[in-house]
Parts: sequence; structure tokens; C-alpha cells
Amino acid sequence: MYEIGVVEEFDAVLSLKGDFGLATRVHGHAYKVQVVIQGETLDETGVLYDIARLRDALREILSGLHYQNLNEIEAFRDCNPTVEIVSRYIYDGMAVALGDEAGGLKVTVWESPSAYSSYWK
Repeated sequence: MYEIGVVEEFDAVLSLKGDFGLATRVHGHAYKVQVVIQGETLDETGVLYDIARLRDALREILSGLHYQNLNEIEAFRDCNPTVEIVSRYIYDGMAVALGDEAGGLKVTVWESPSAYSSYWK
């Protein structure tokens, strides 16, 4: 099995509704995002997937989140923009951007150096 990945970052603010203590106040995170693709076969050039295209797709998705208040983004207006929800949002965007070309896709989002969420199917 082969695996390739890219890592990018974005900064955003948010607030959570419910019993989240201080996180109910507006606060920010310097998010780190890793996108990984897995597959068993390489193409005729020895590549699983074009890493530049993978990075470009991730950067495009993150450009809509960078320096934003996540609560004001349409996709998060009716839910808490938890790290779990953000990882699913990025996964869904990557799945659309990559289409059938990419094999096993996994997105991991760190909201701090010690707290993260991953989403894959």
C-alpha cells in the first residue's frame, strides 16, 4: 500500500454553543491540516497521485476558511464548528475536488499541537 500526503495551515476564530466552558467565547486556533491518499497501484510514471494537485486542492478549500470566523461560514451556521465538523467539511471538499482519481482519502485537522480529529471513509 502506498500513501502520500500534504500538510497546510490556516487560522480562524469560532465560538461553540453548549457546555464548552471558555470555548463558548470567541477564540482562535492555528489549525494544521493533513490530507492523505492511499492506494495499491502507481500510474505508469510511478505516481500514486499528483502531489501538486493534491496541495492545490487543499489550499483552495482552506482559502475559504483562513482568517475567517467559522460561525459565519454557511456550512457551519447551523452547527458547532468543532474540529470534528471541520475535518469532515475539508474531507467533503477534497472528495469533490479529487473525484474518482484518488483512492483512500483521510483528513486530519489539529486545533492545537495536542488535539485533533480525523475523518475518512
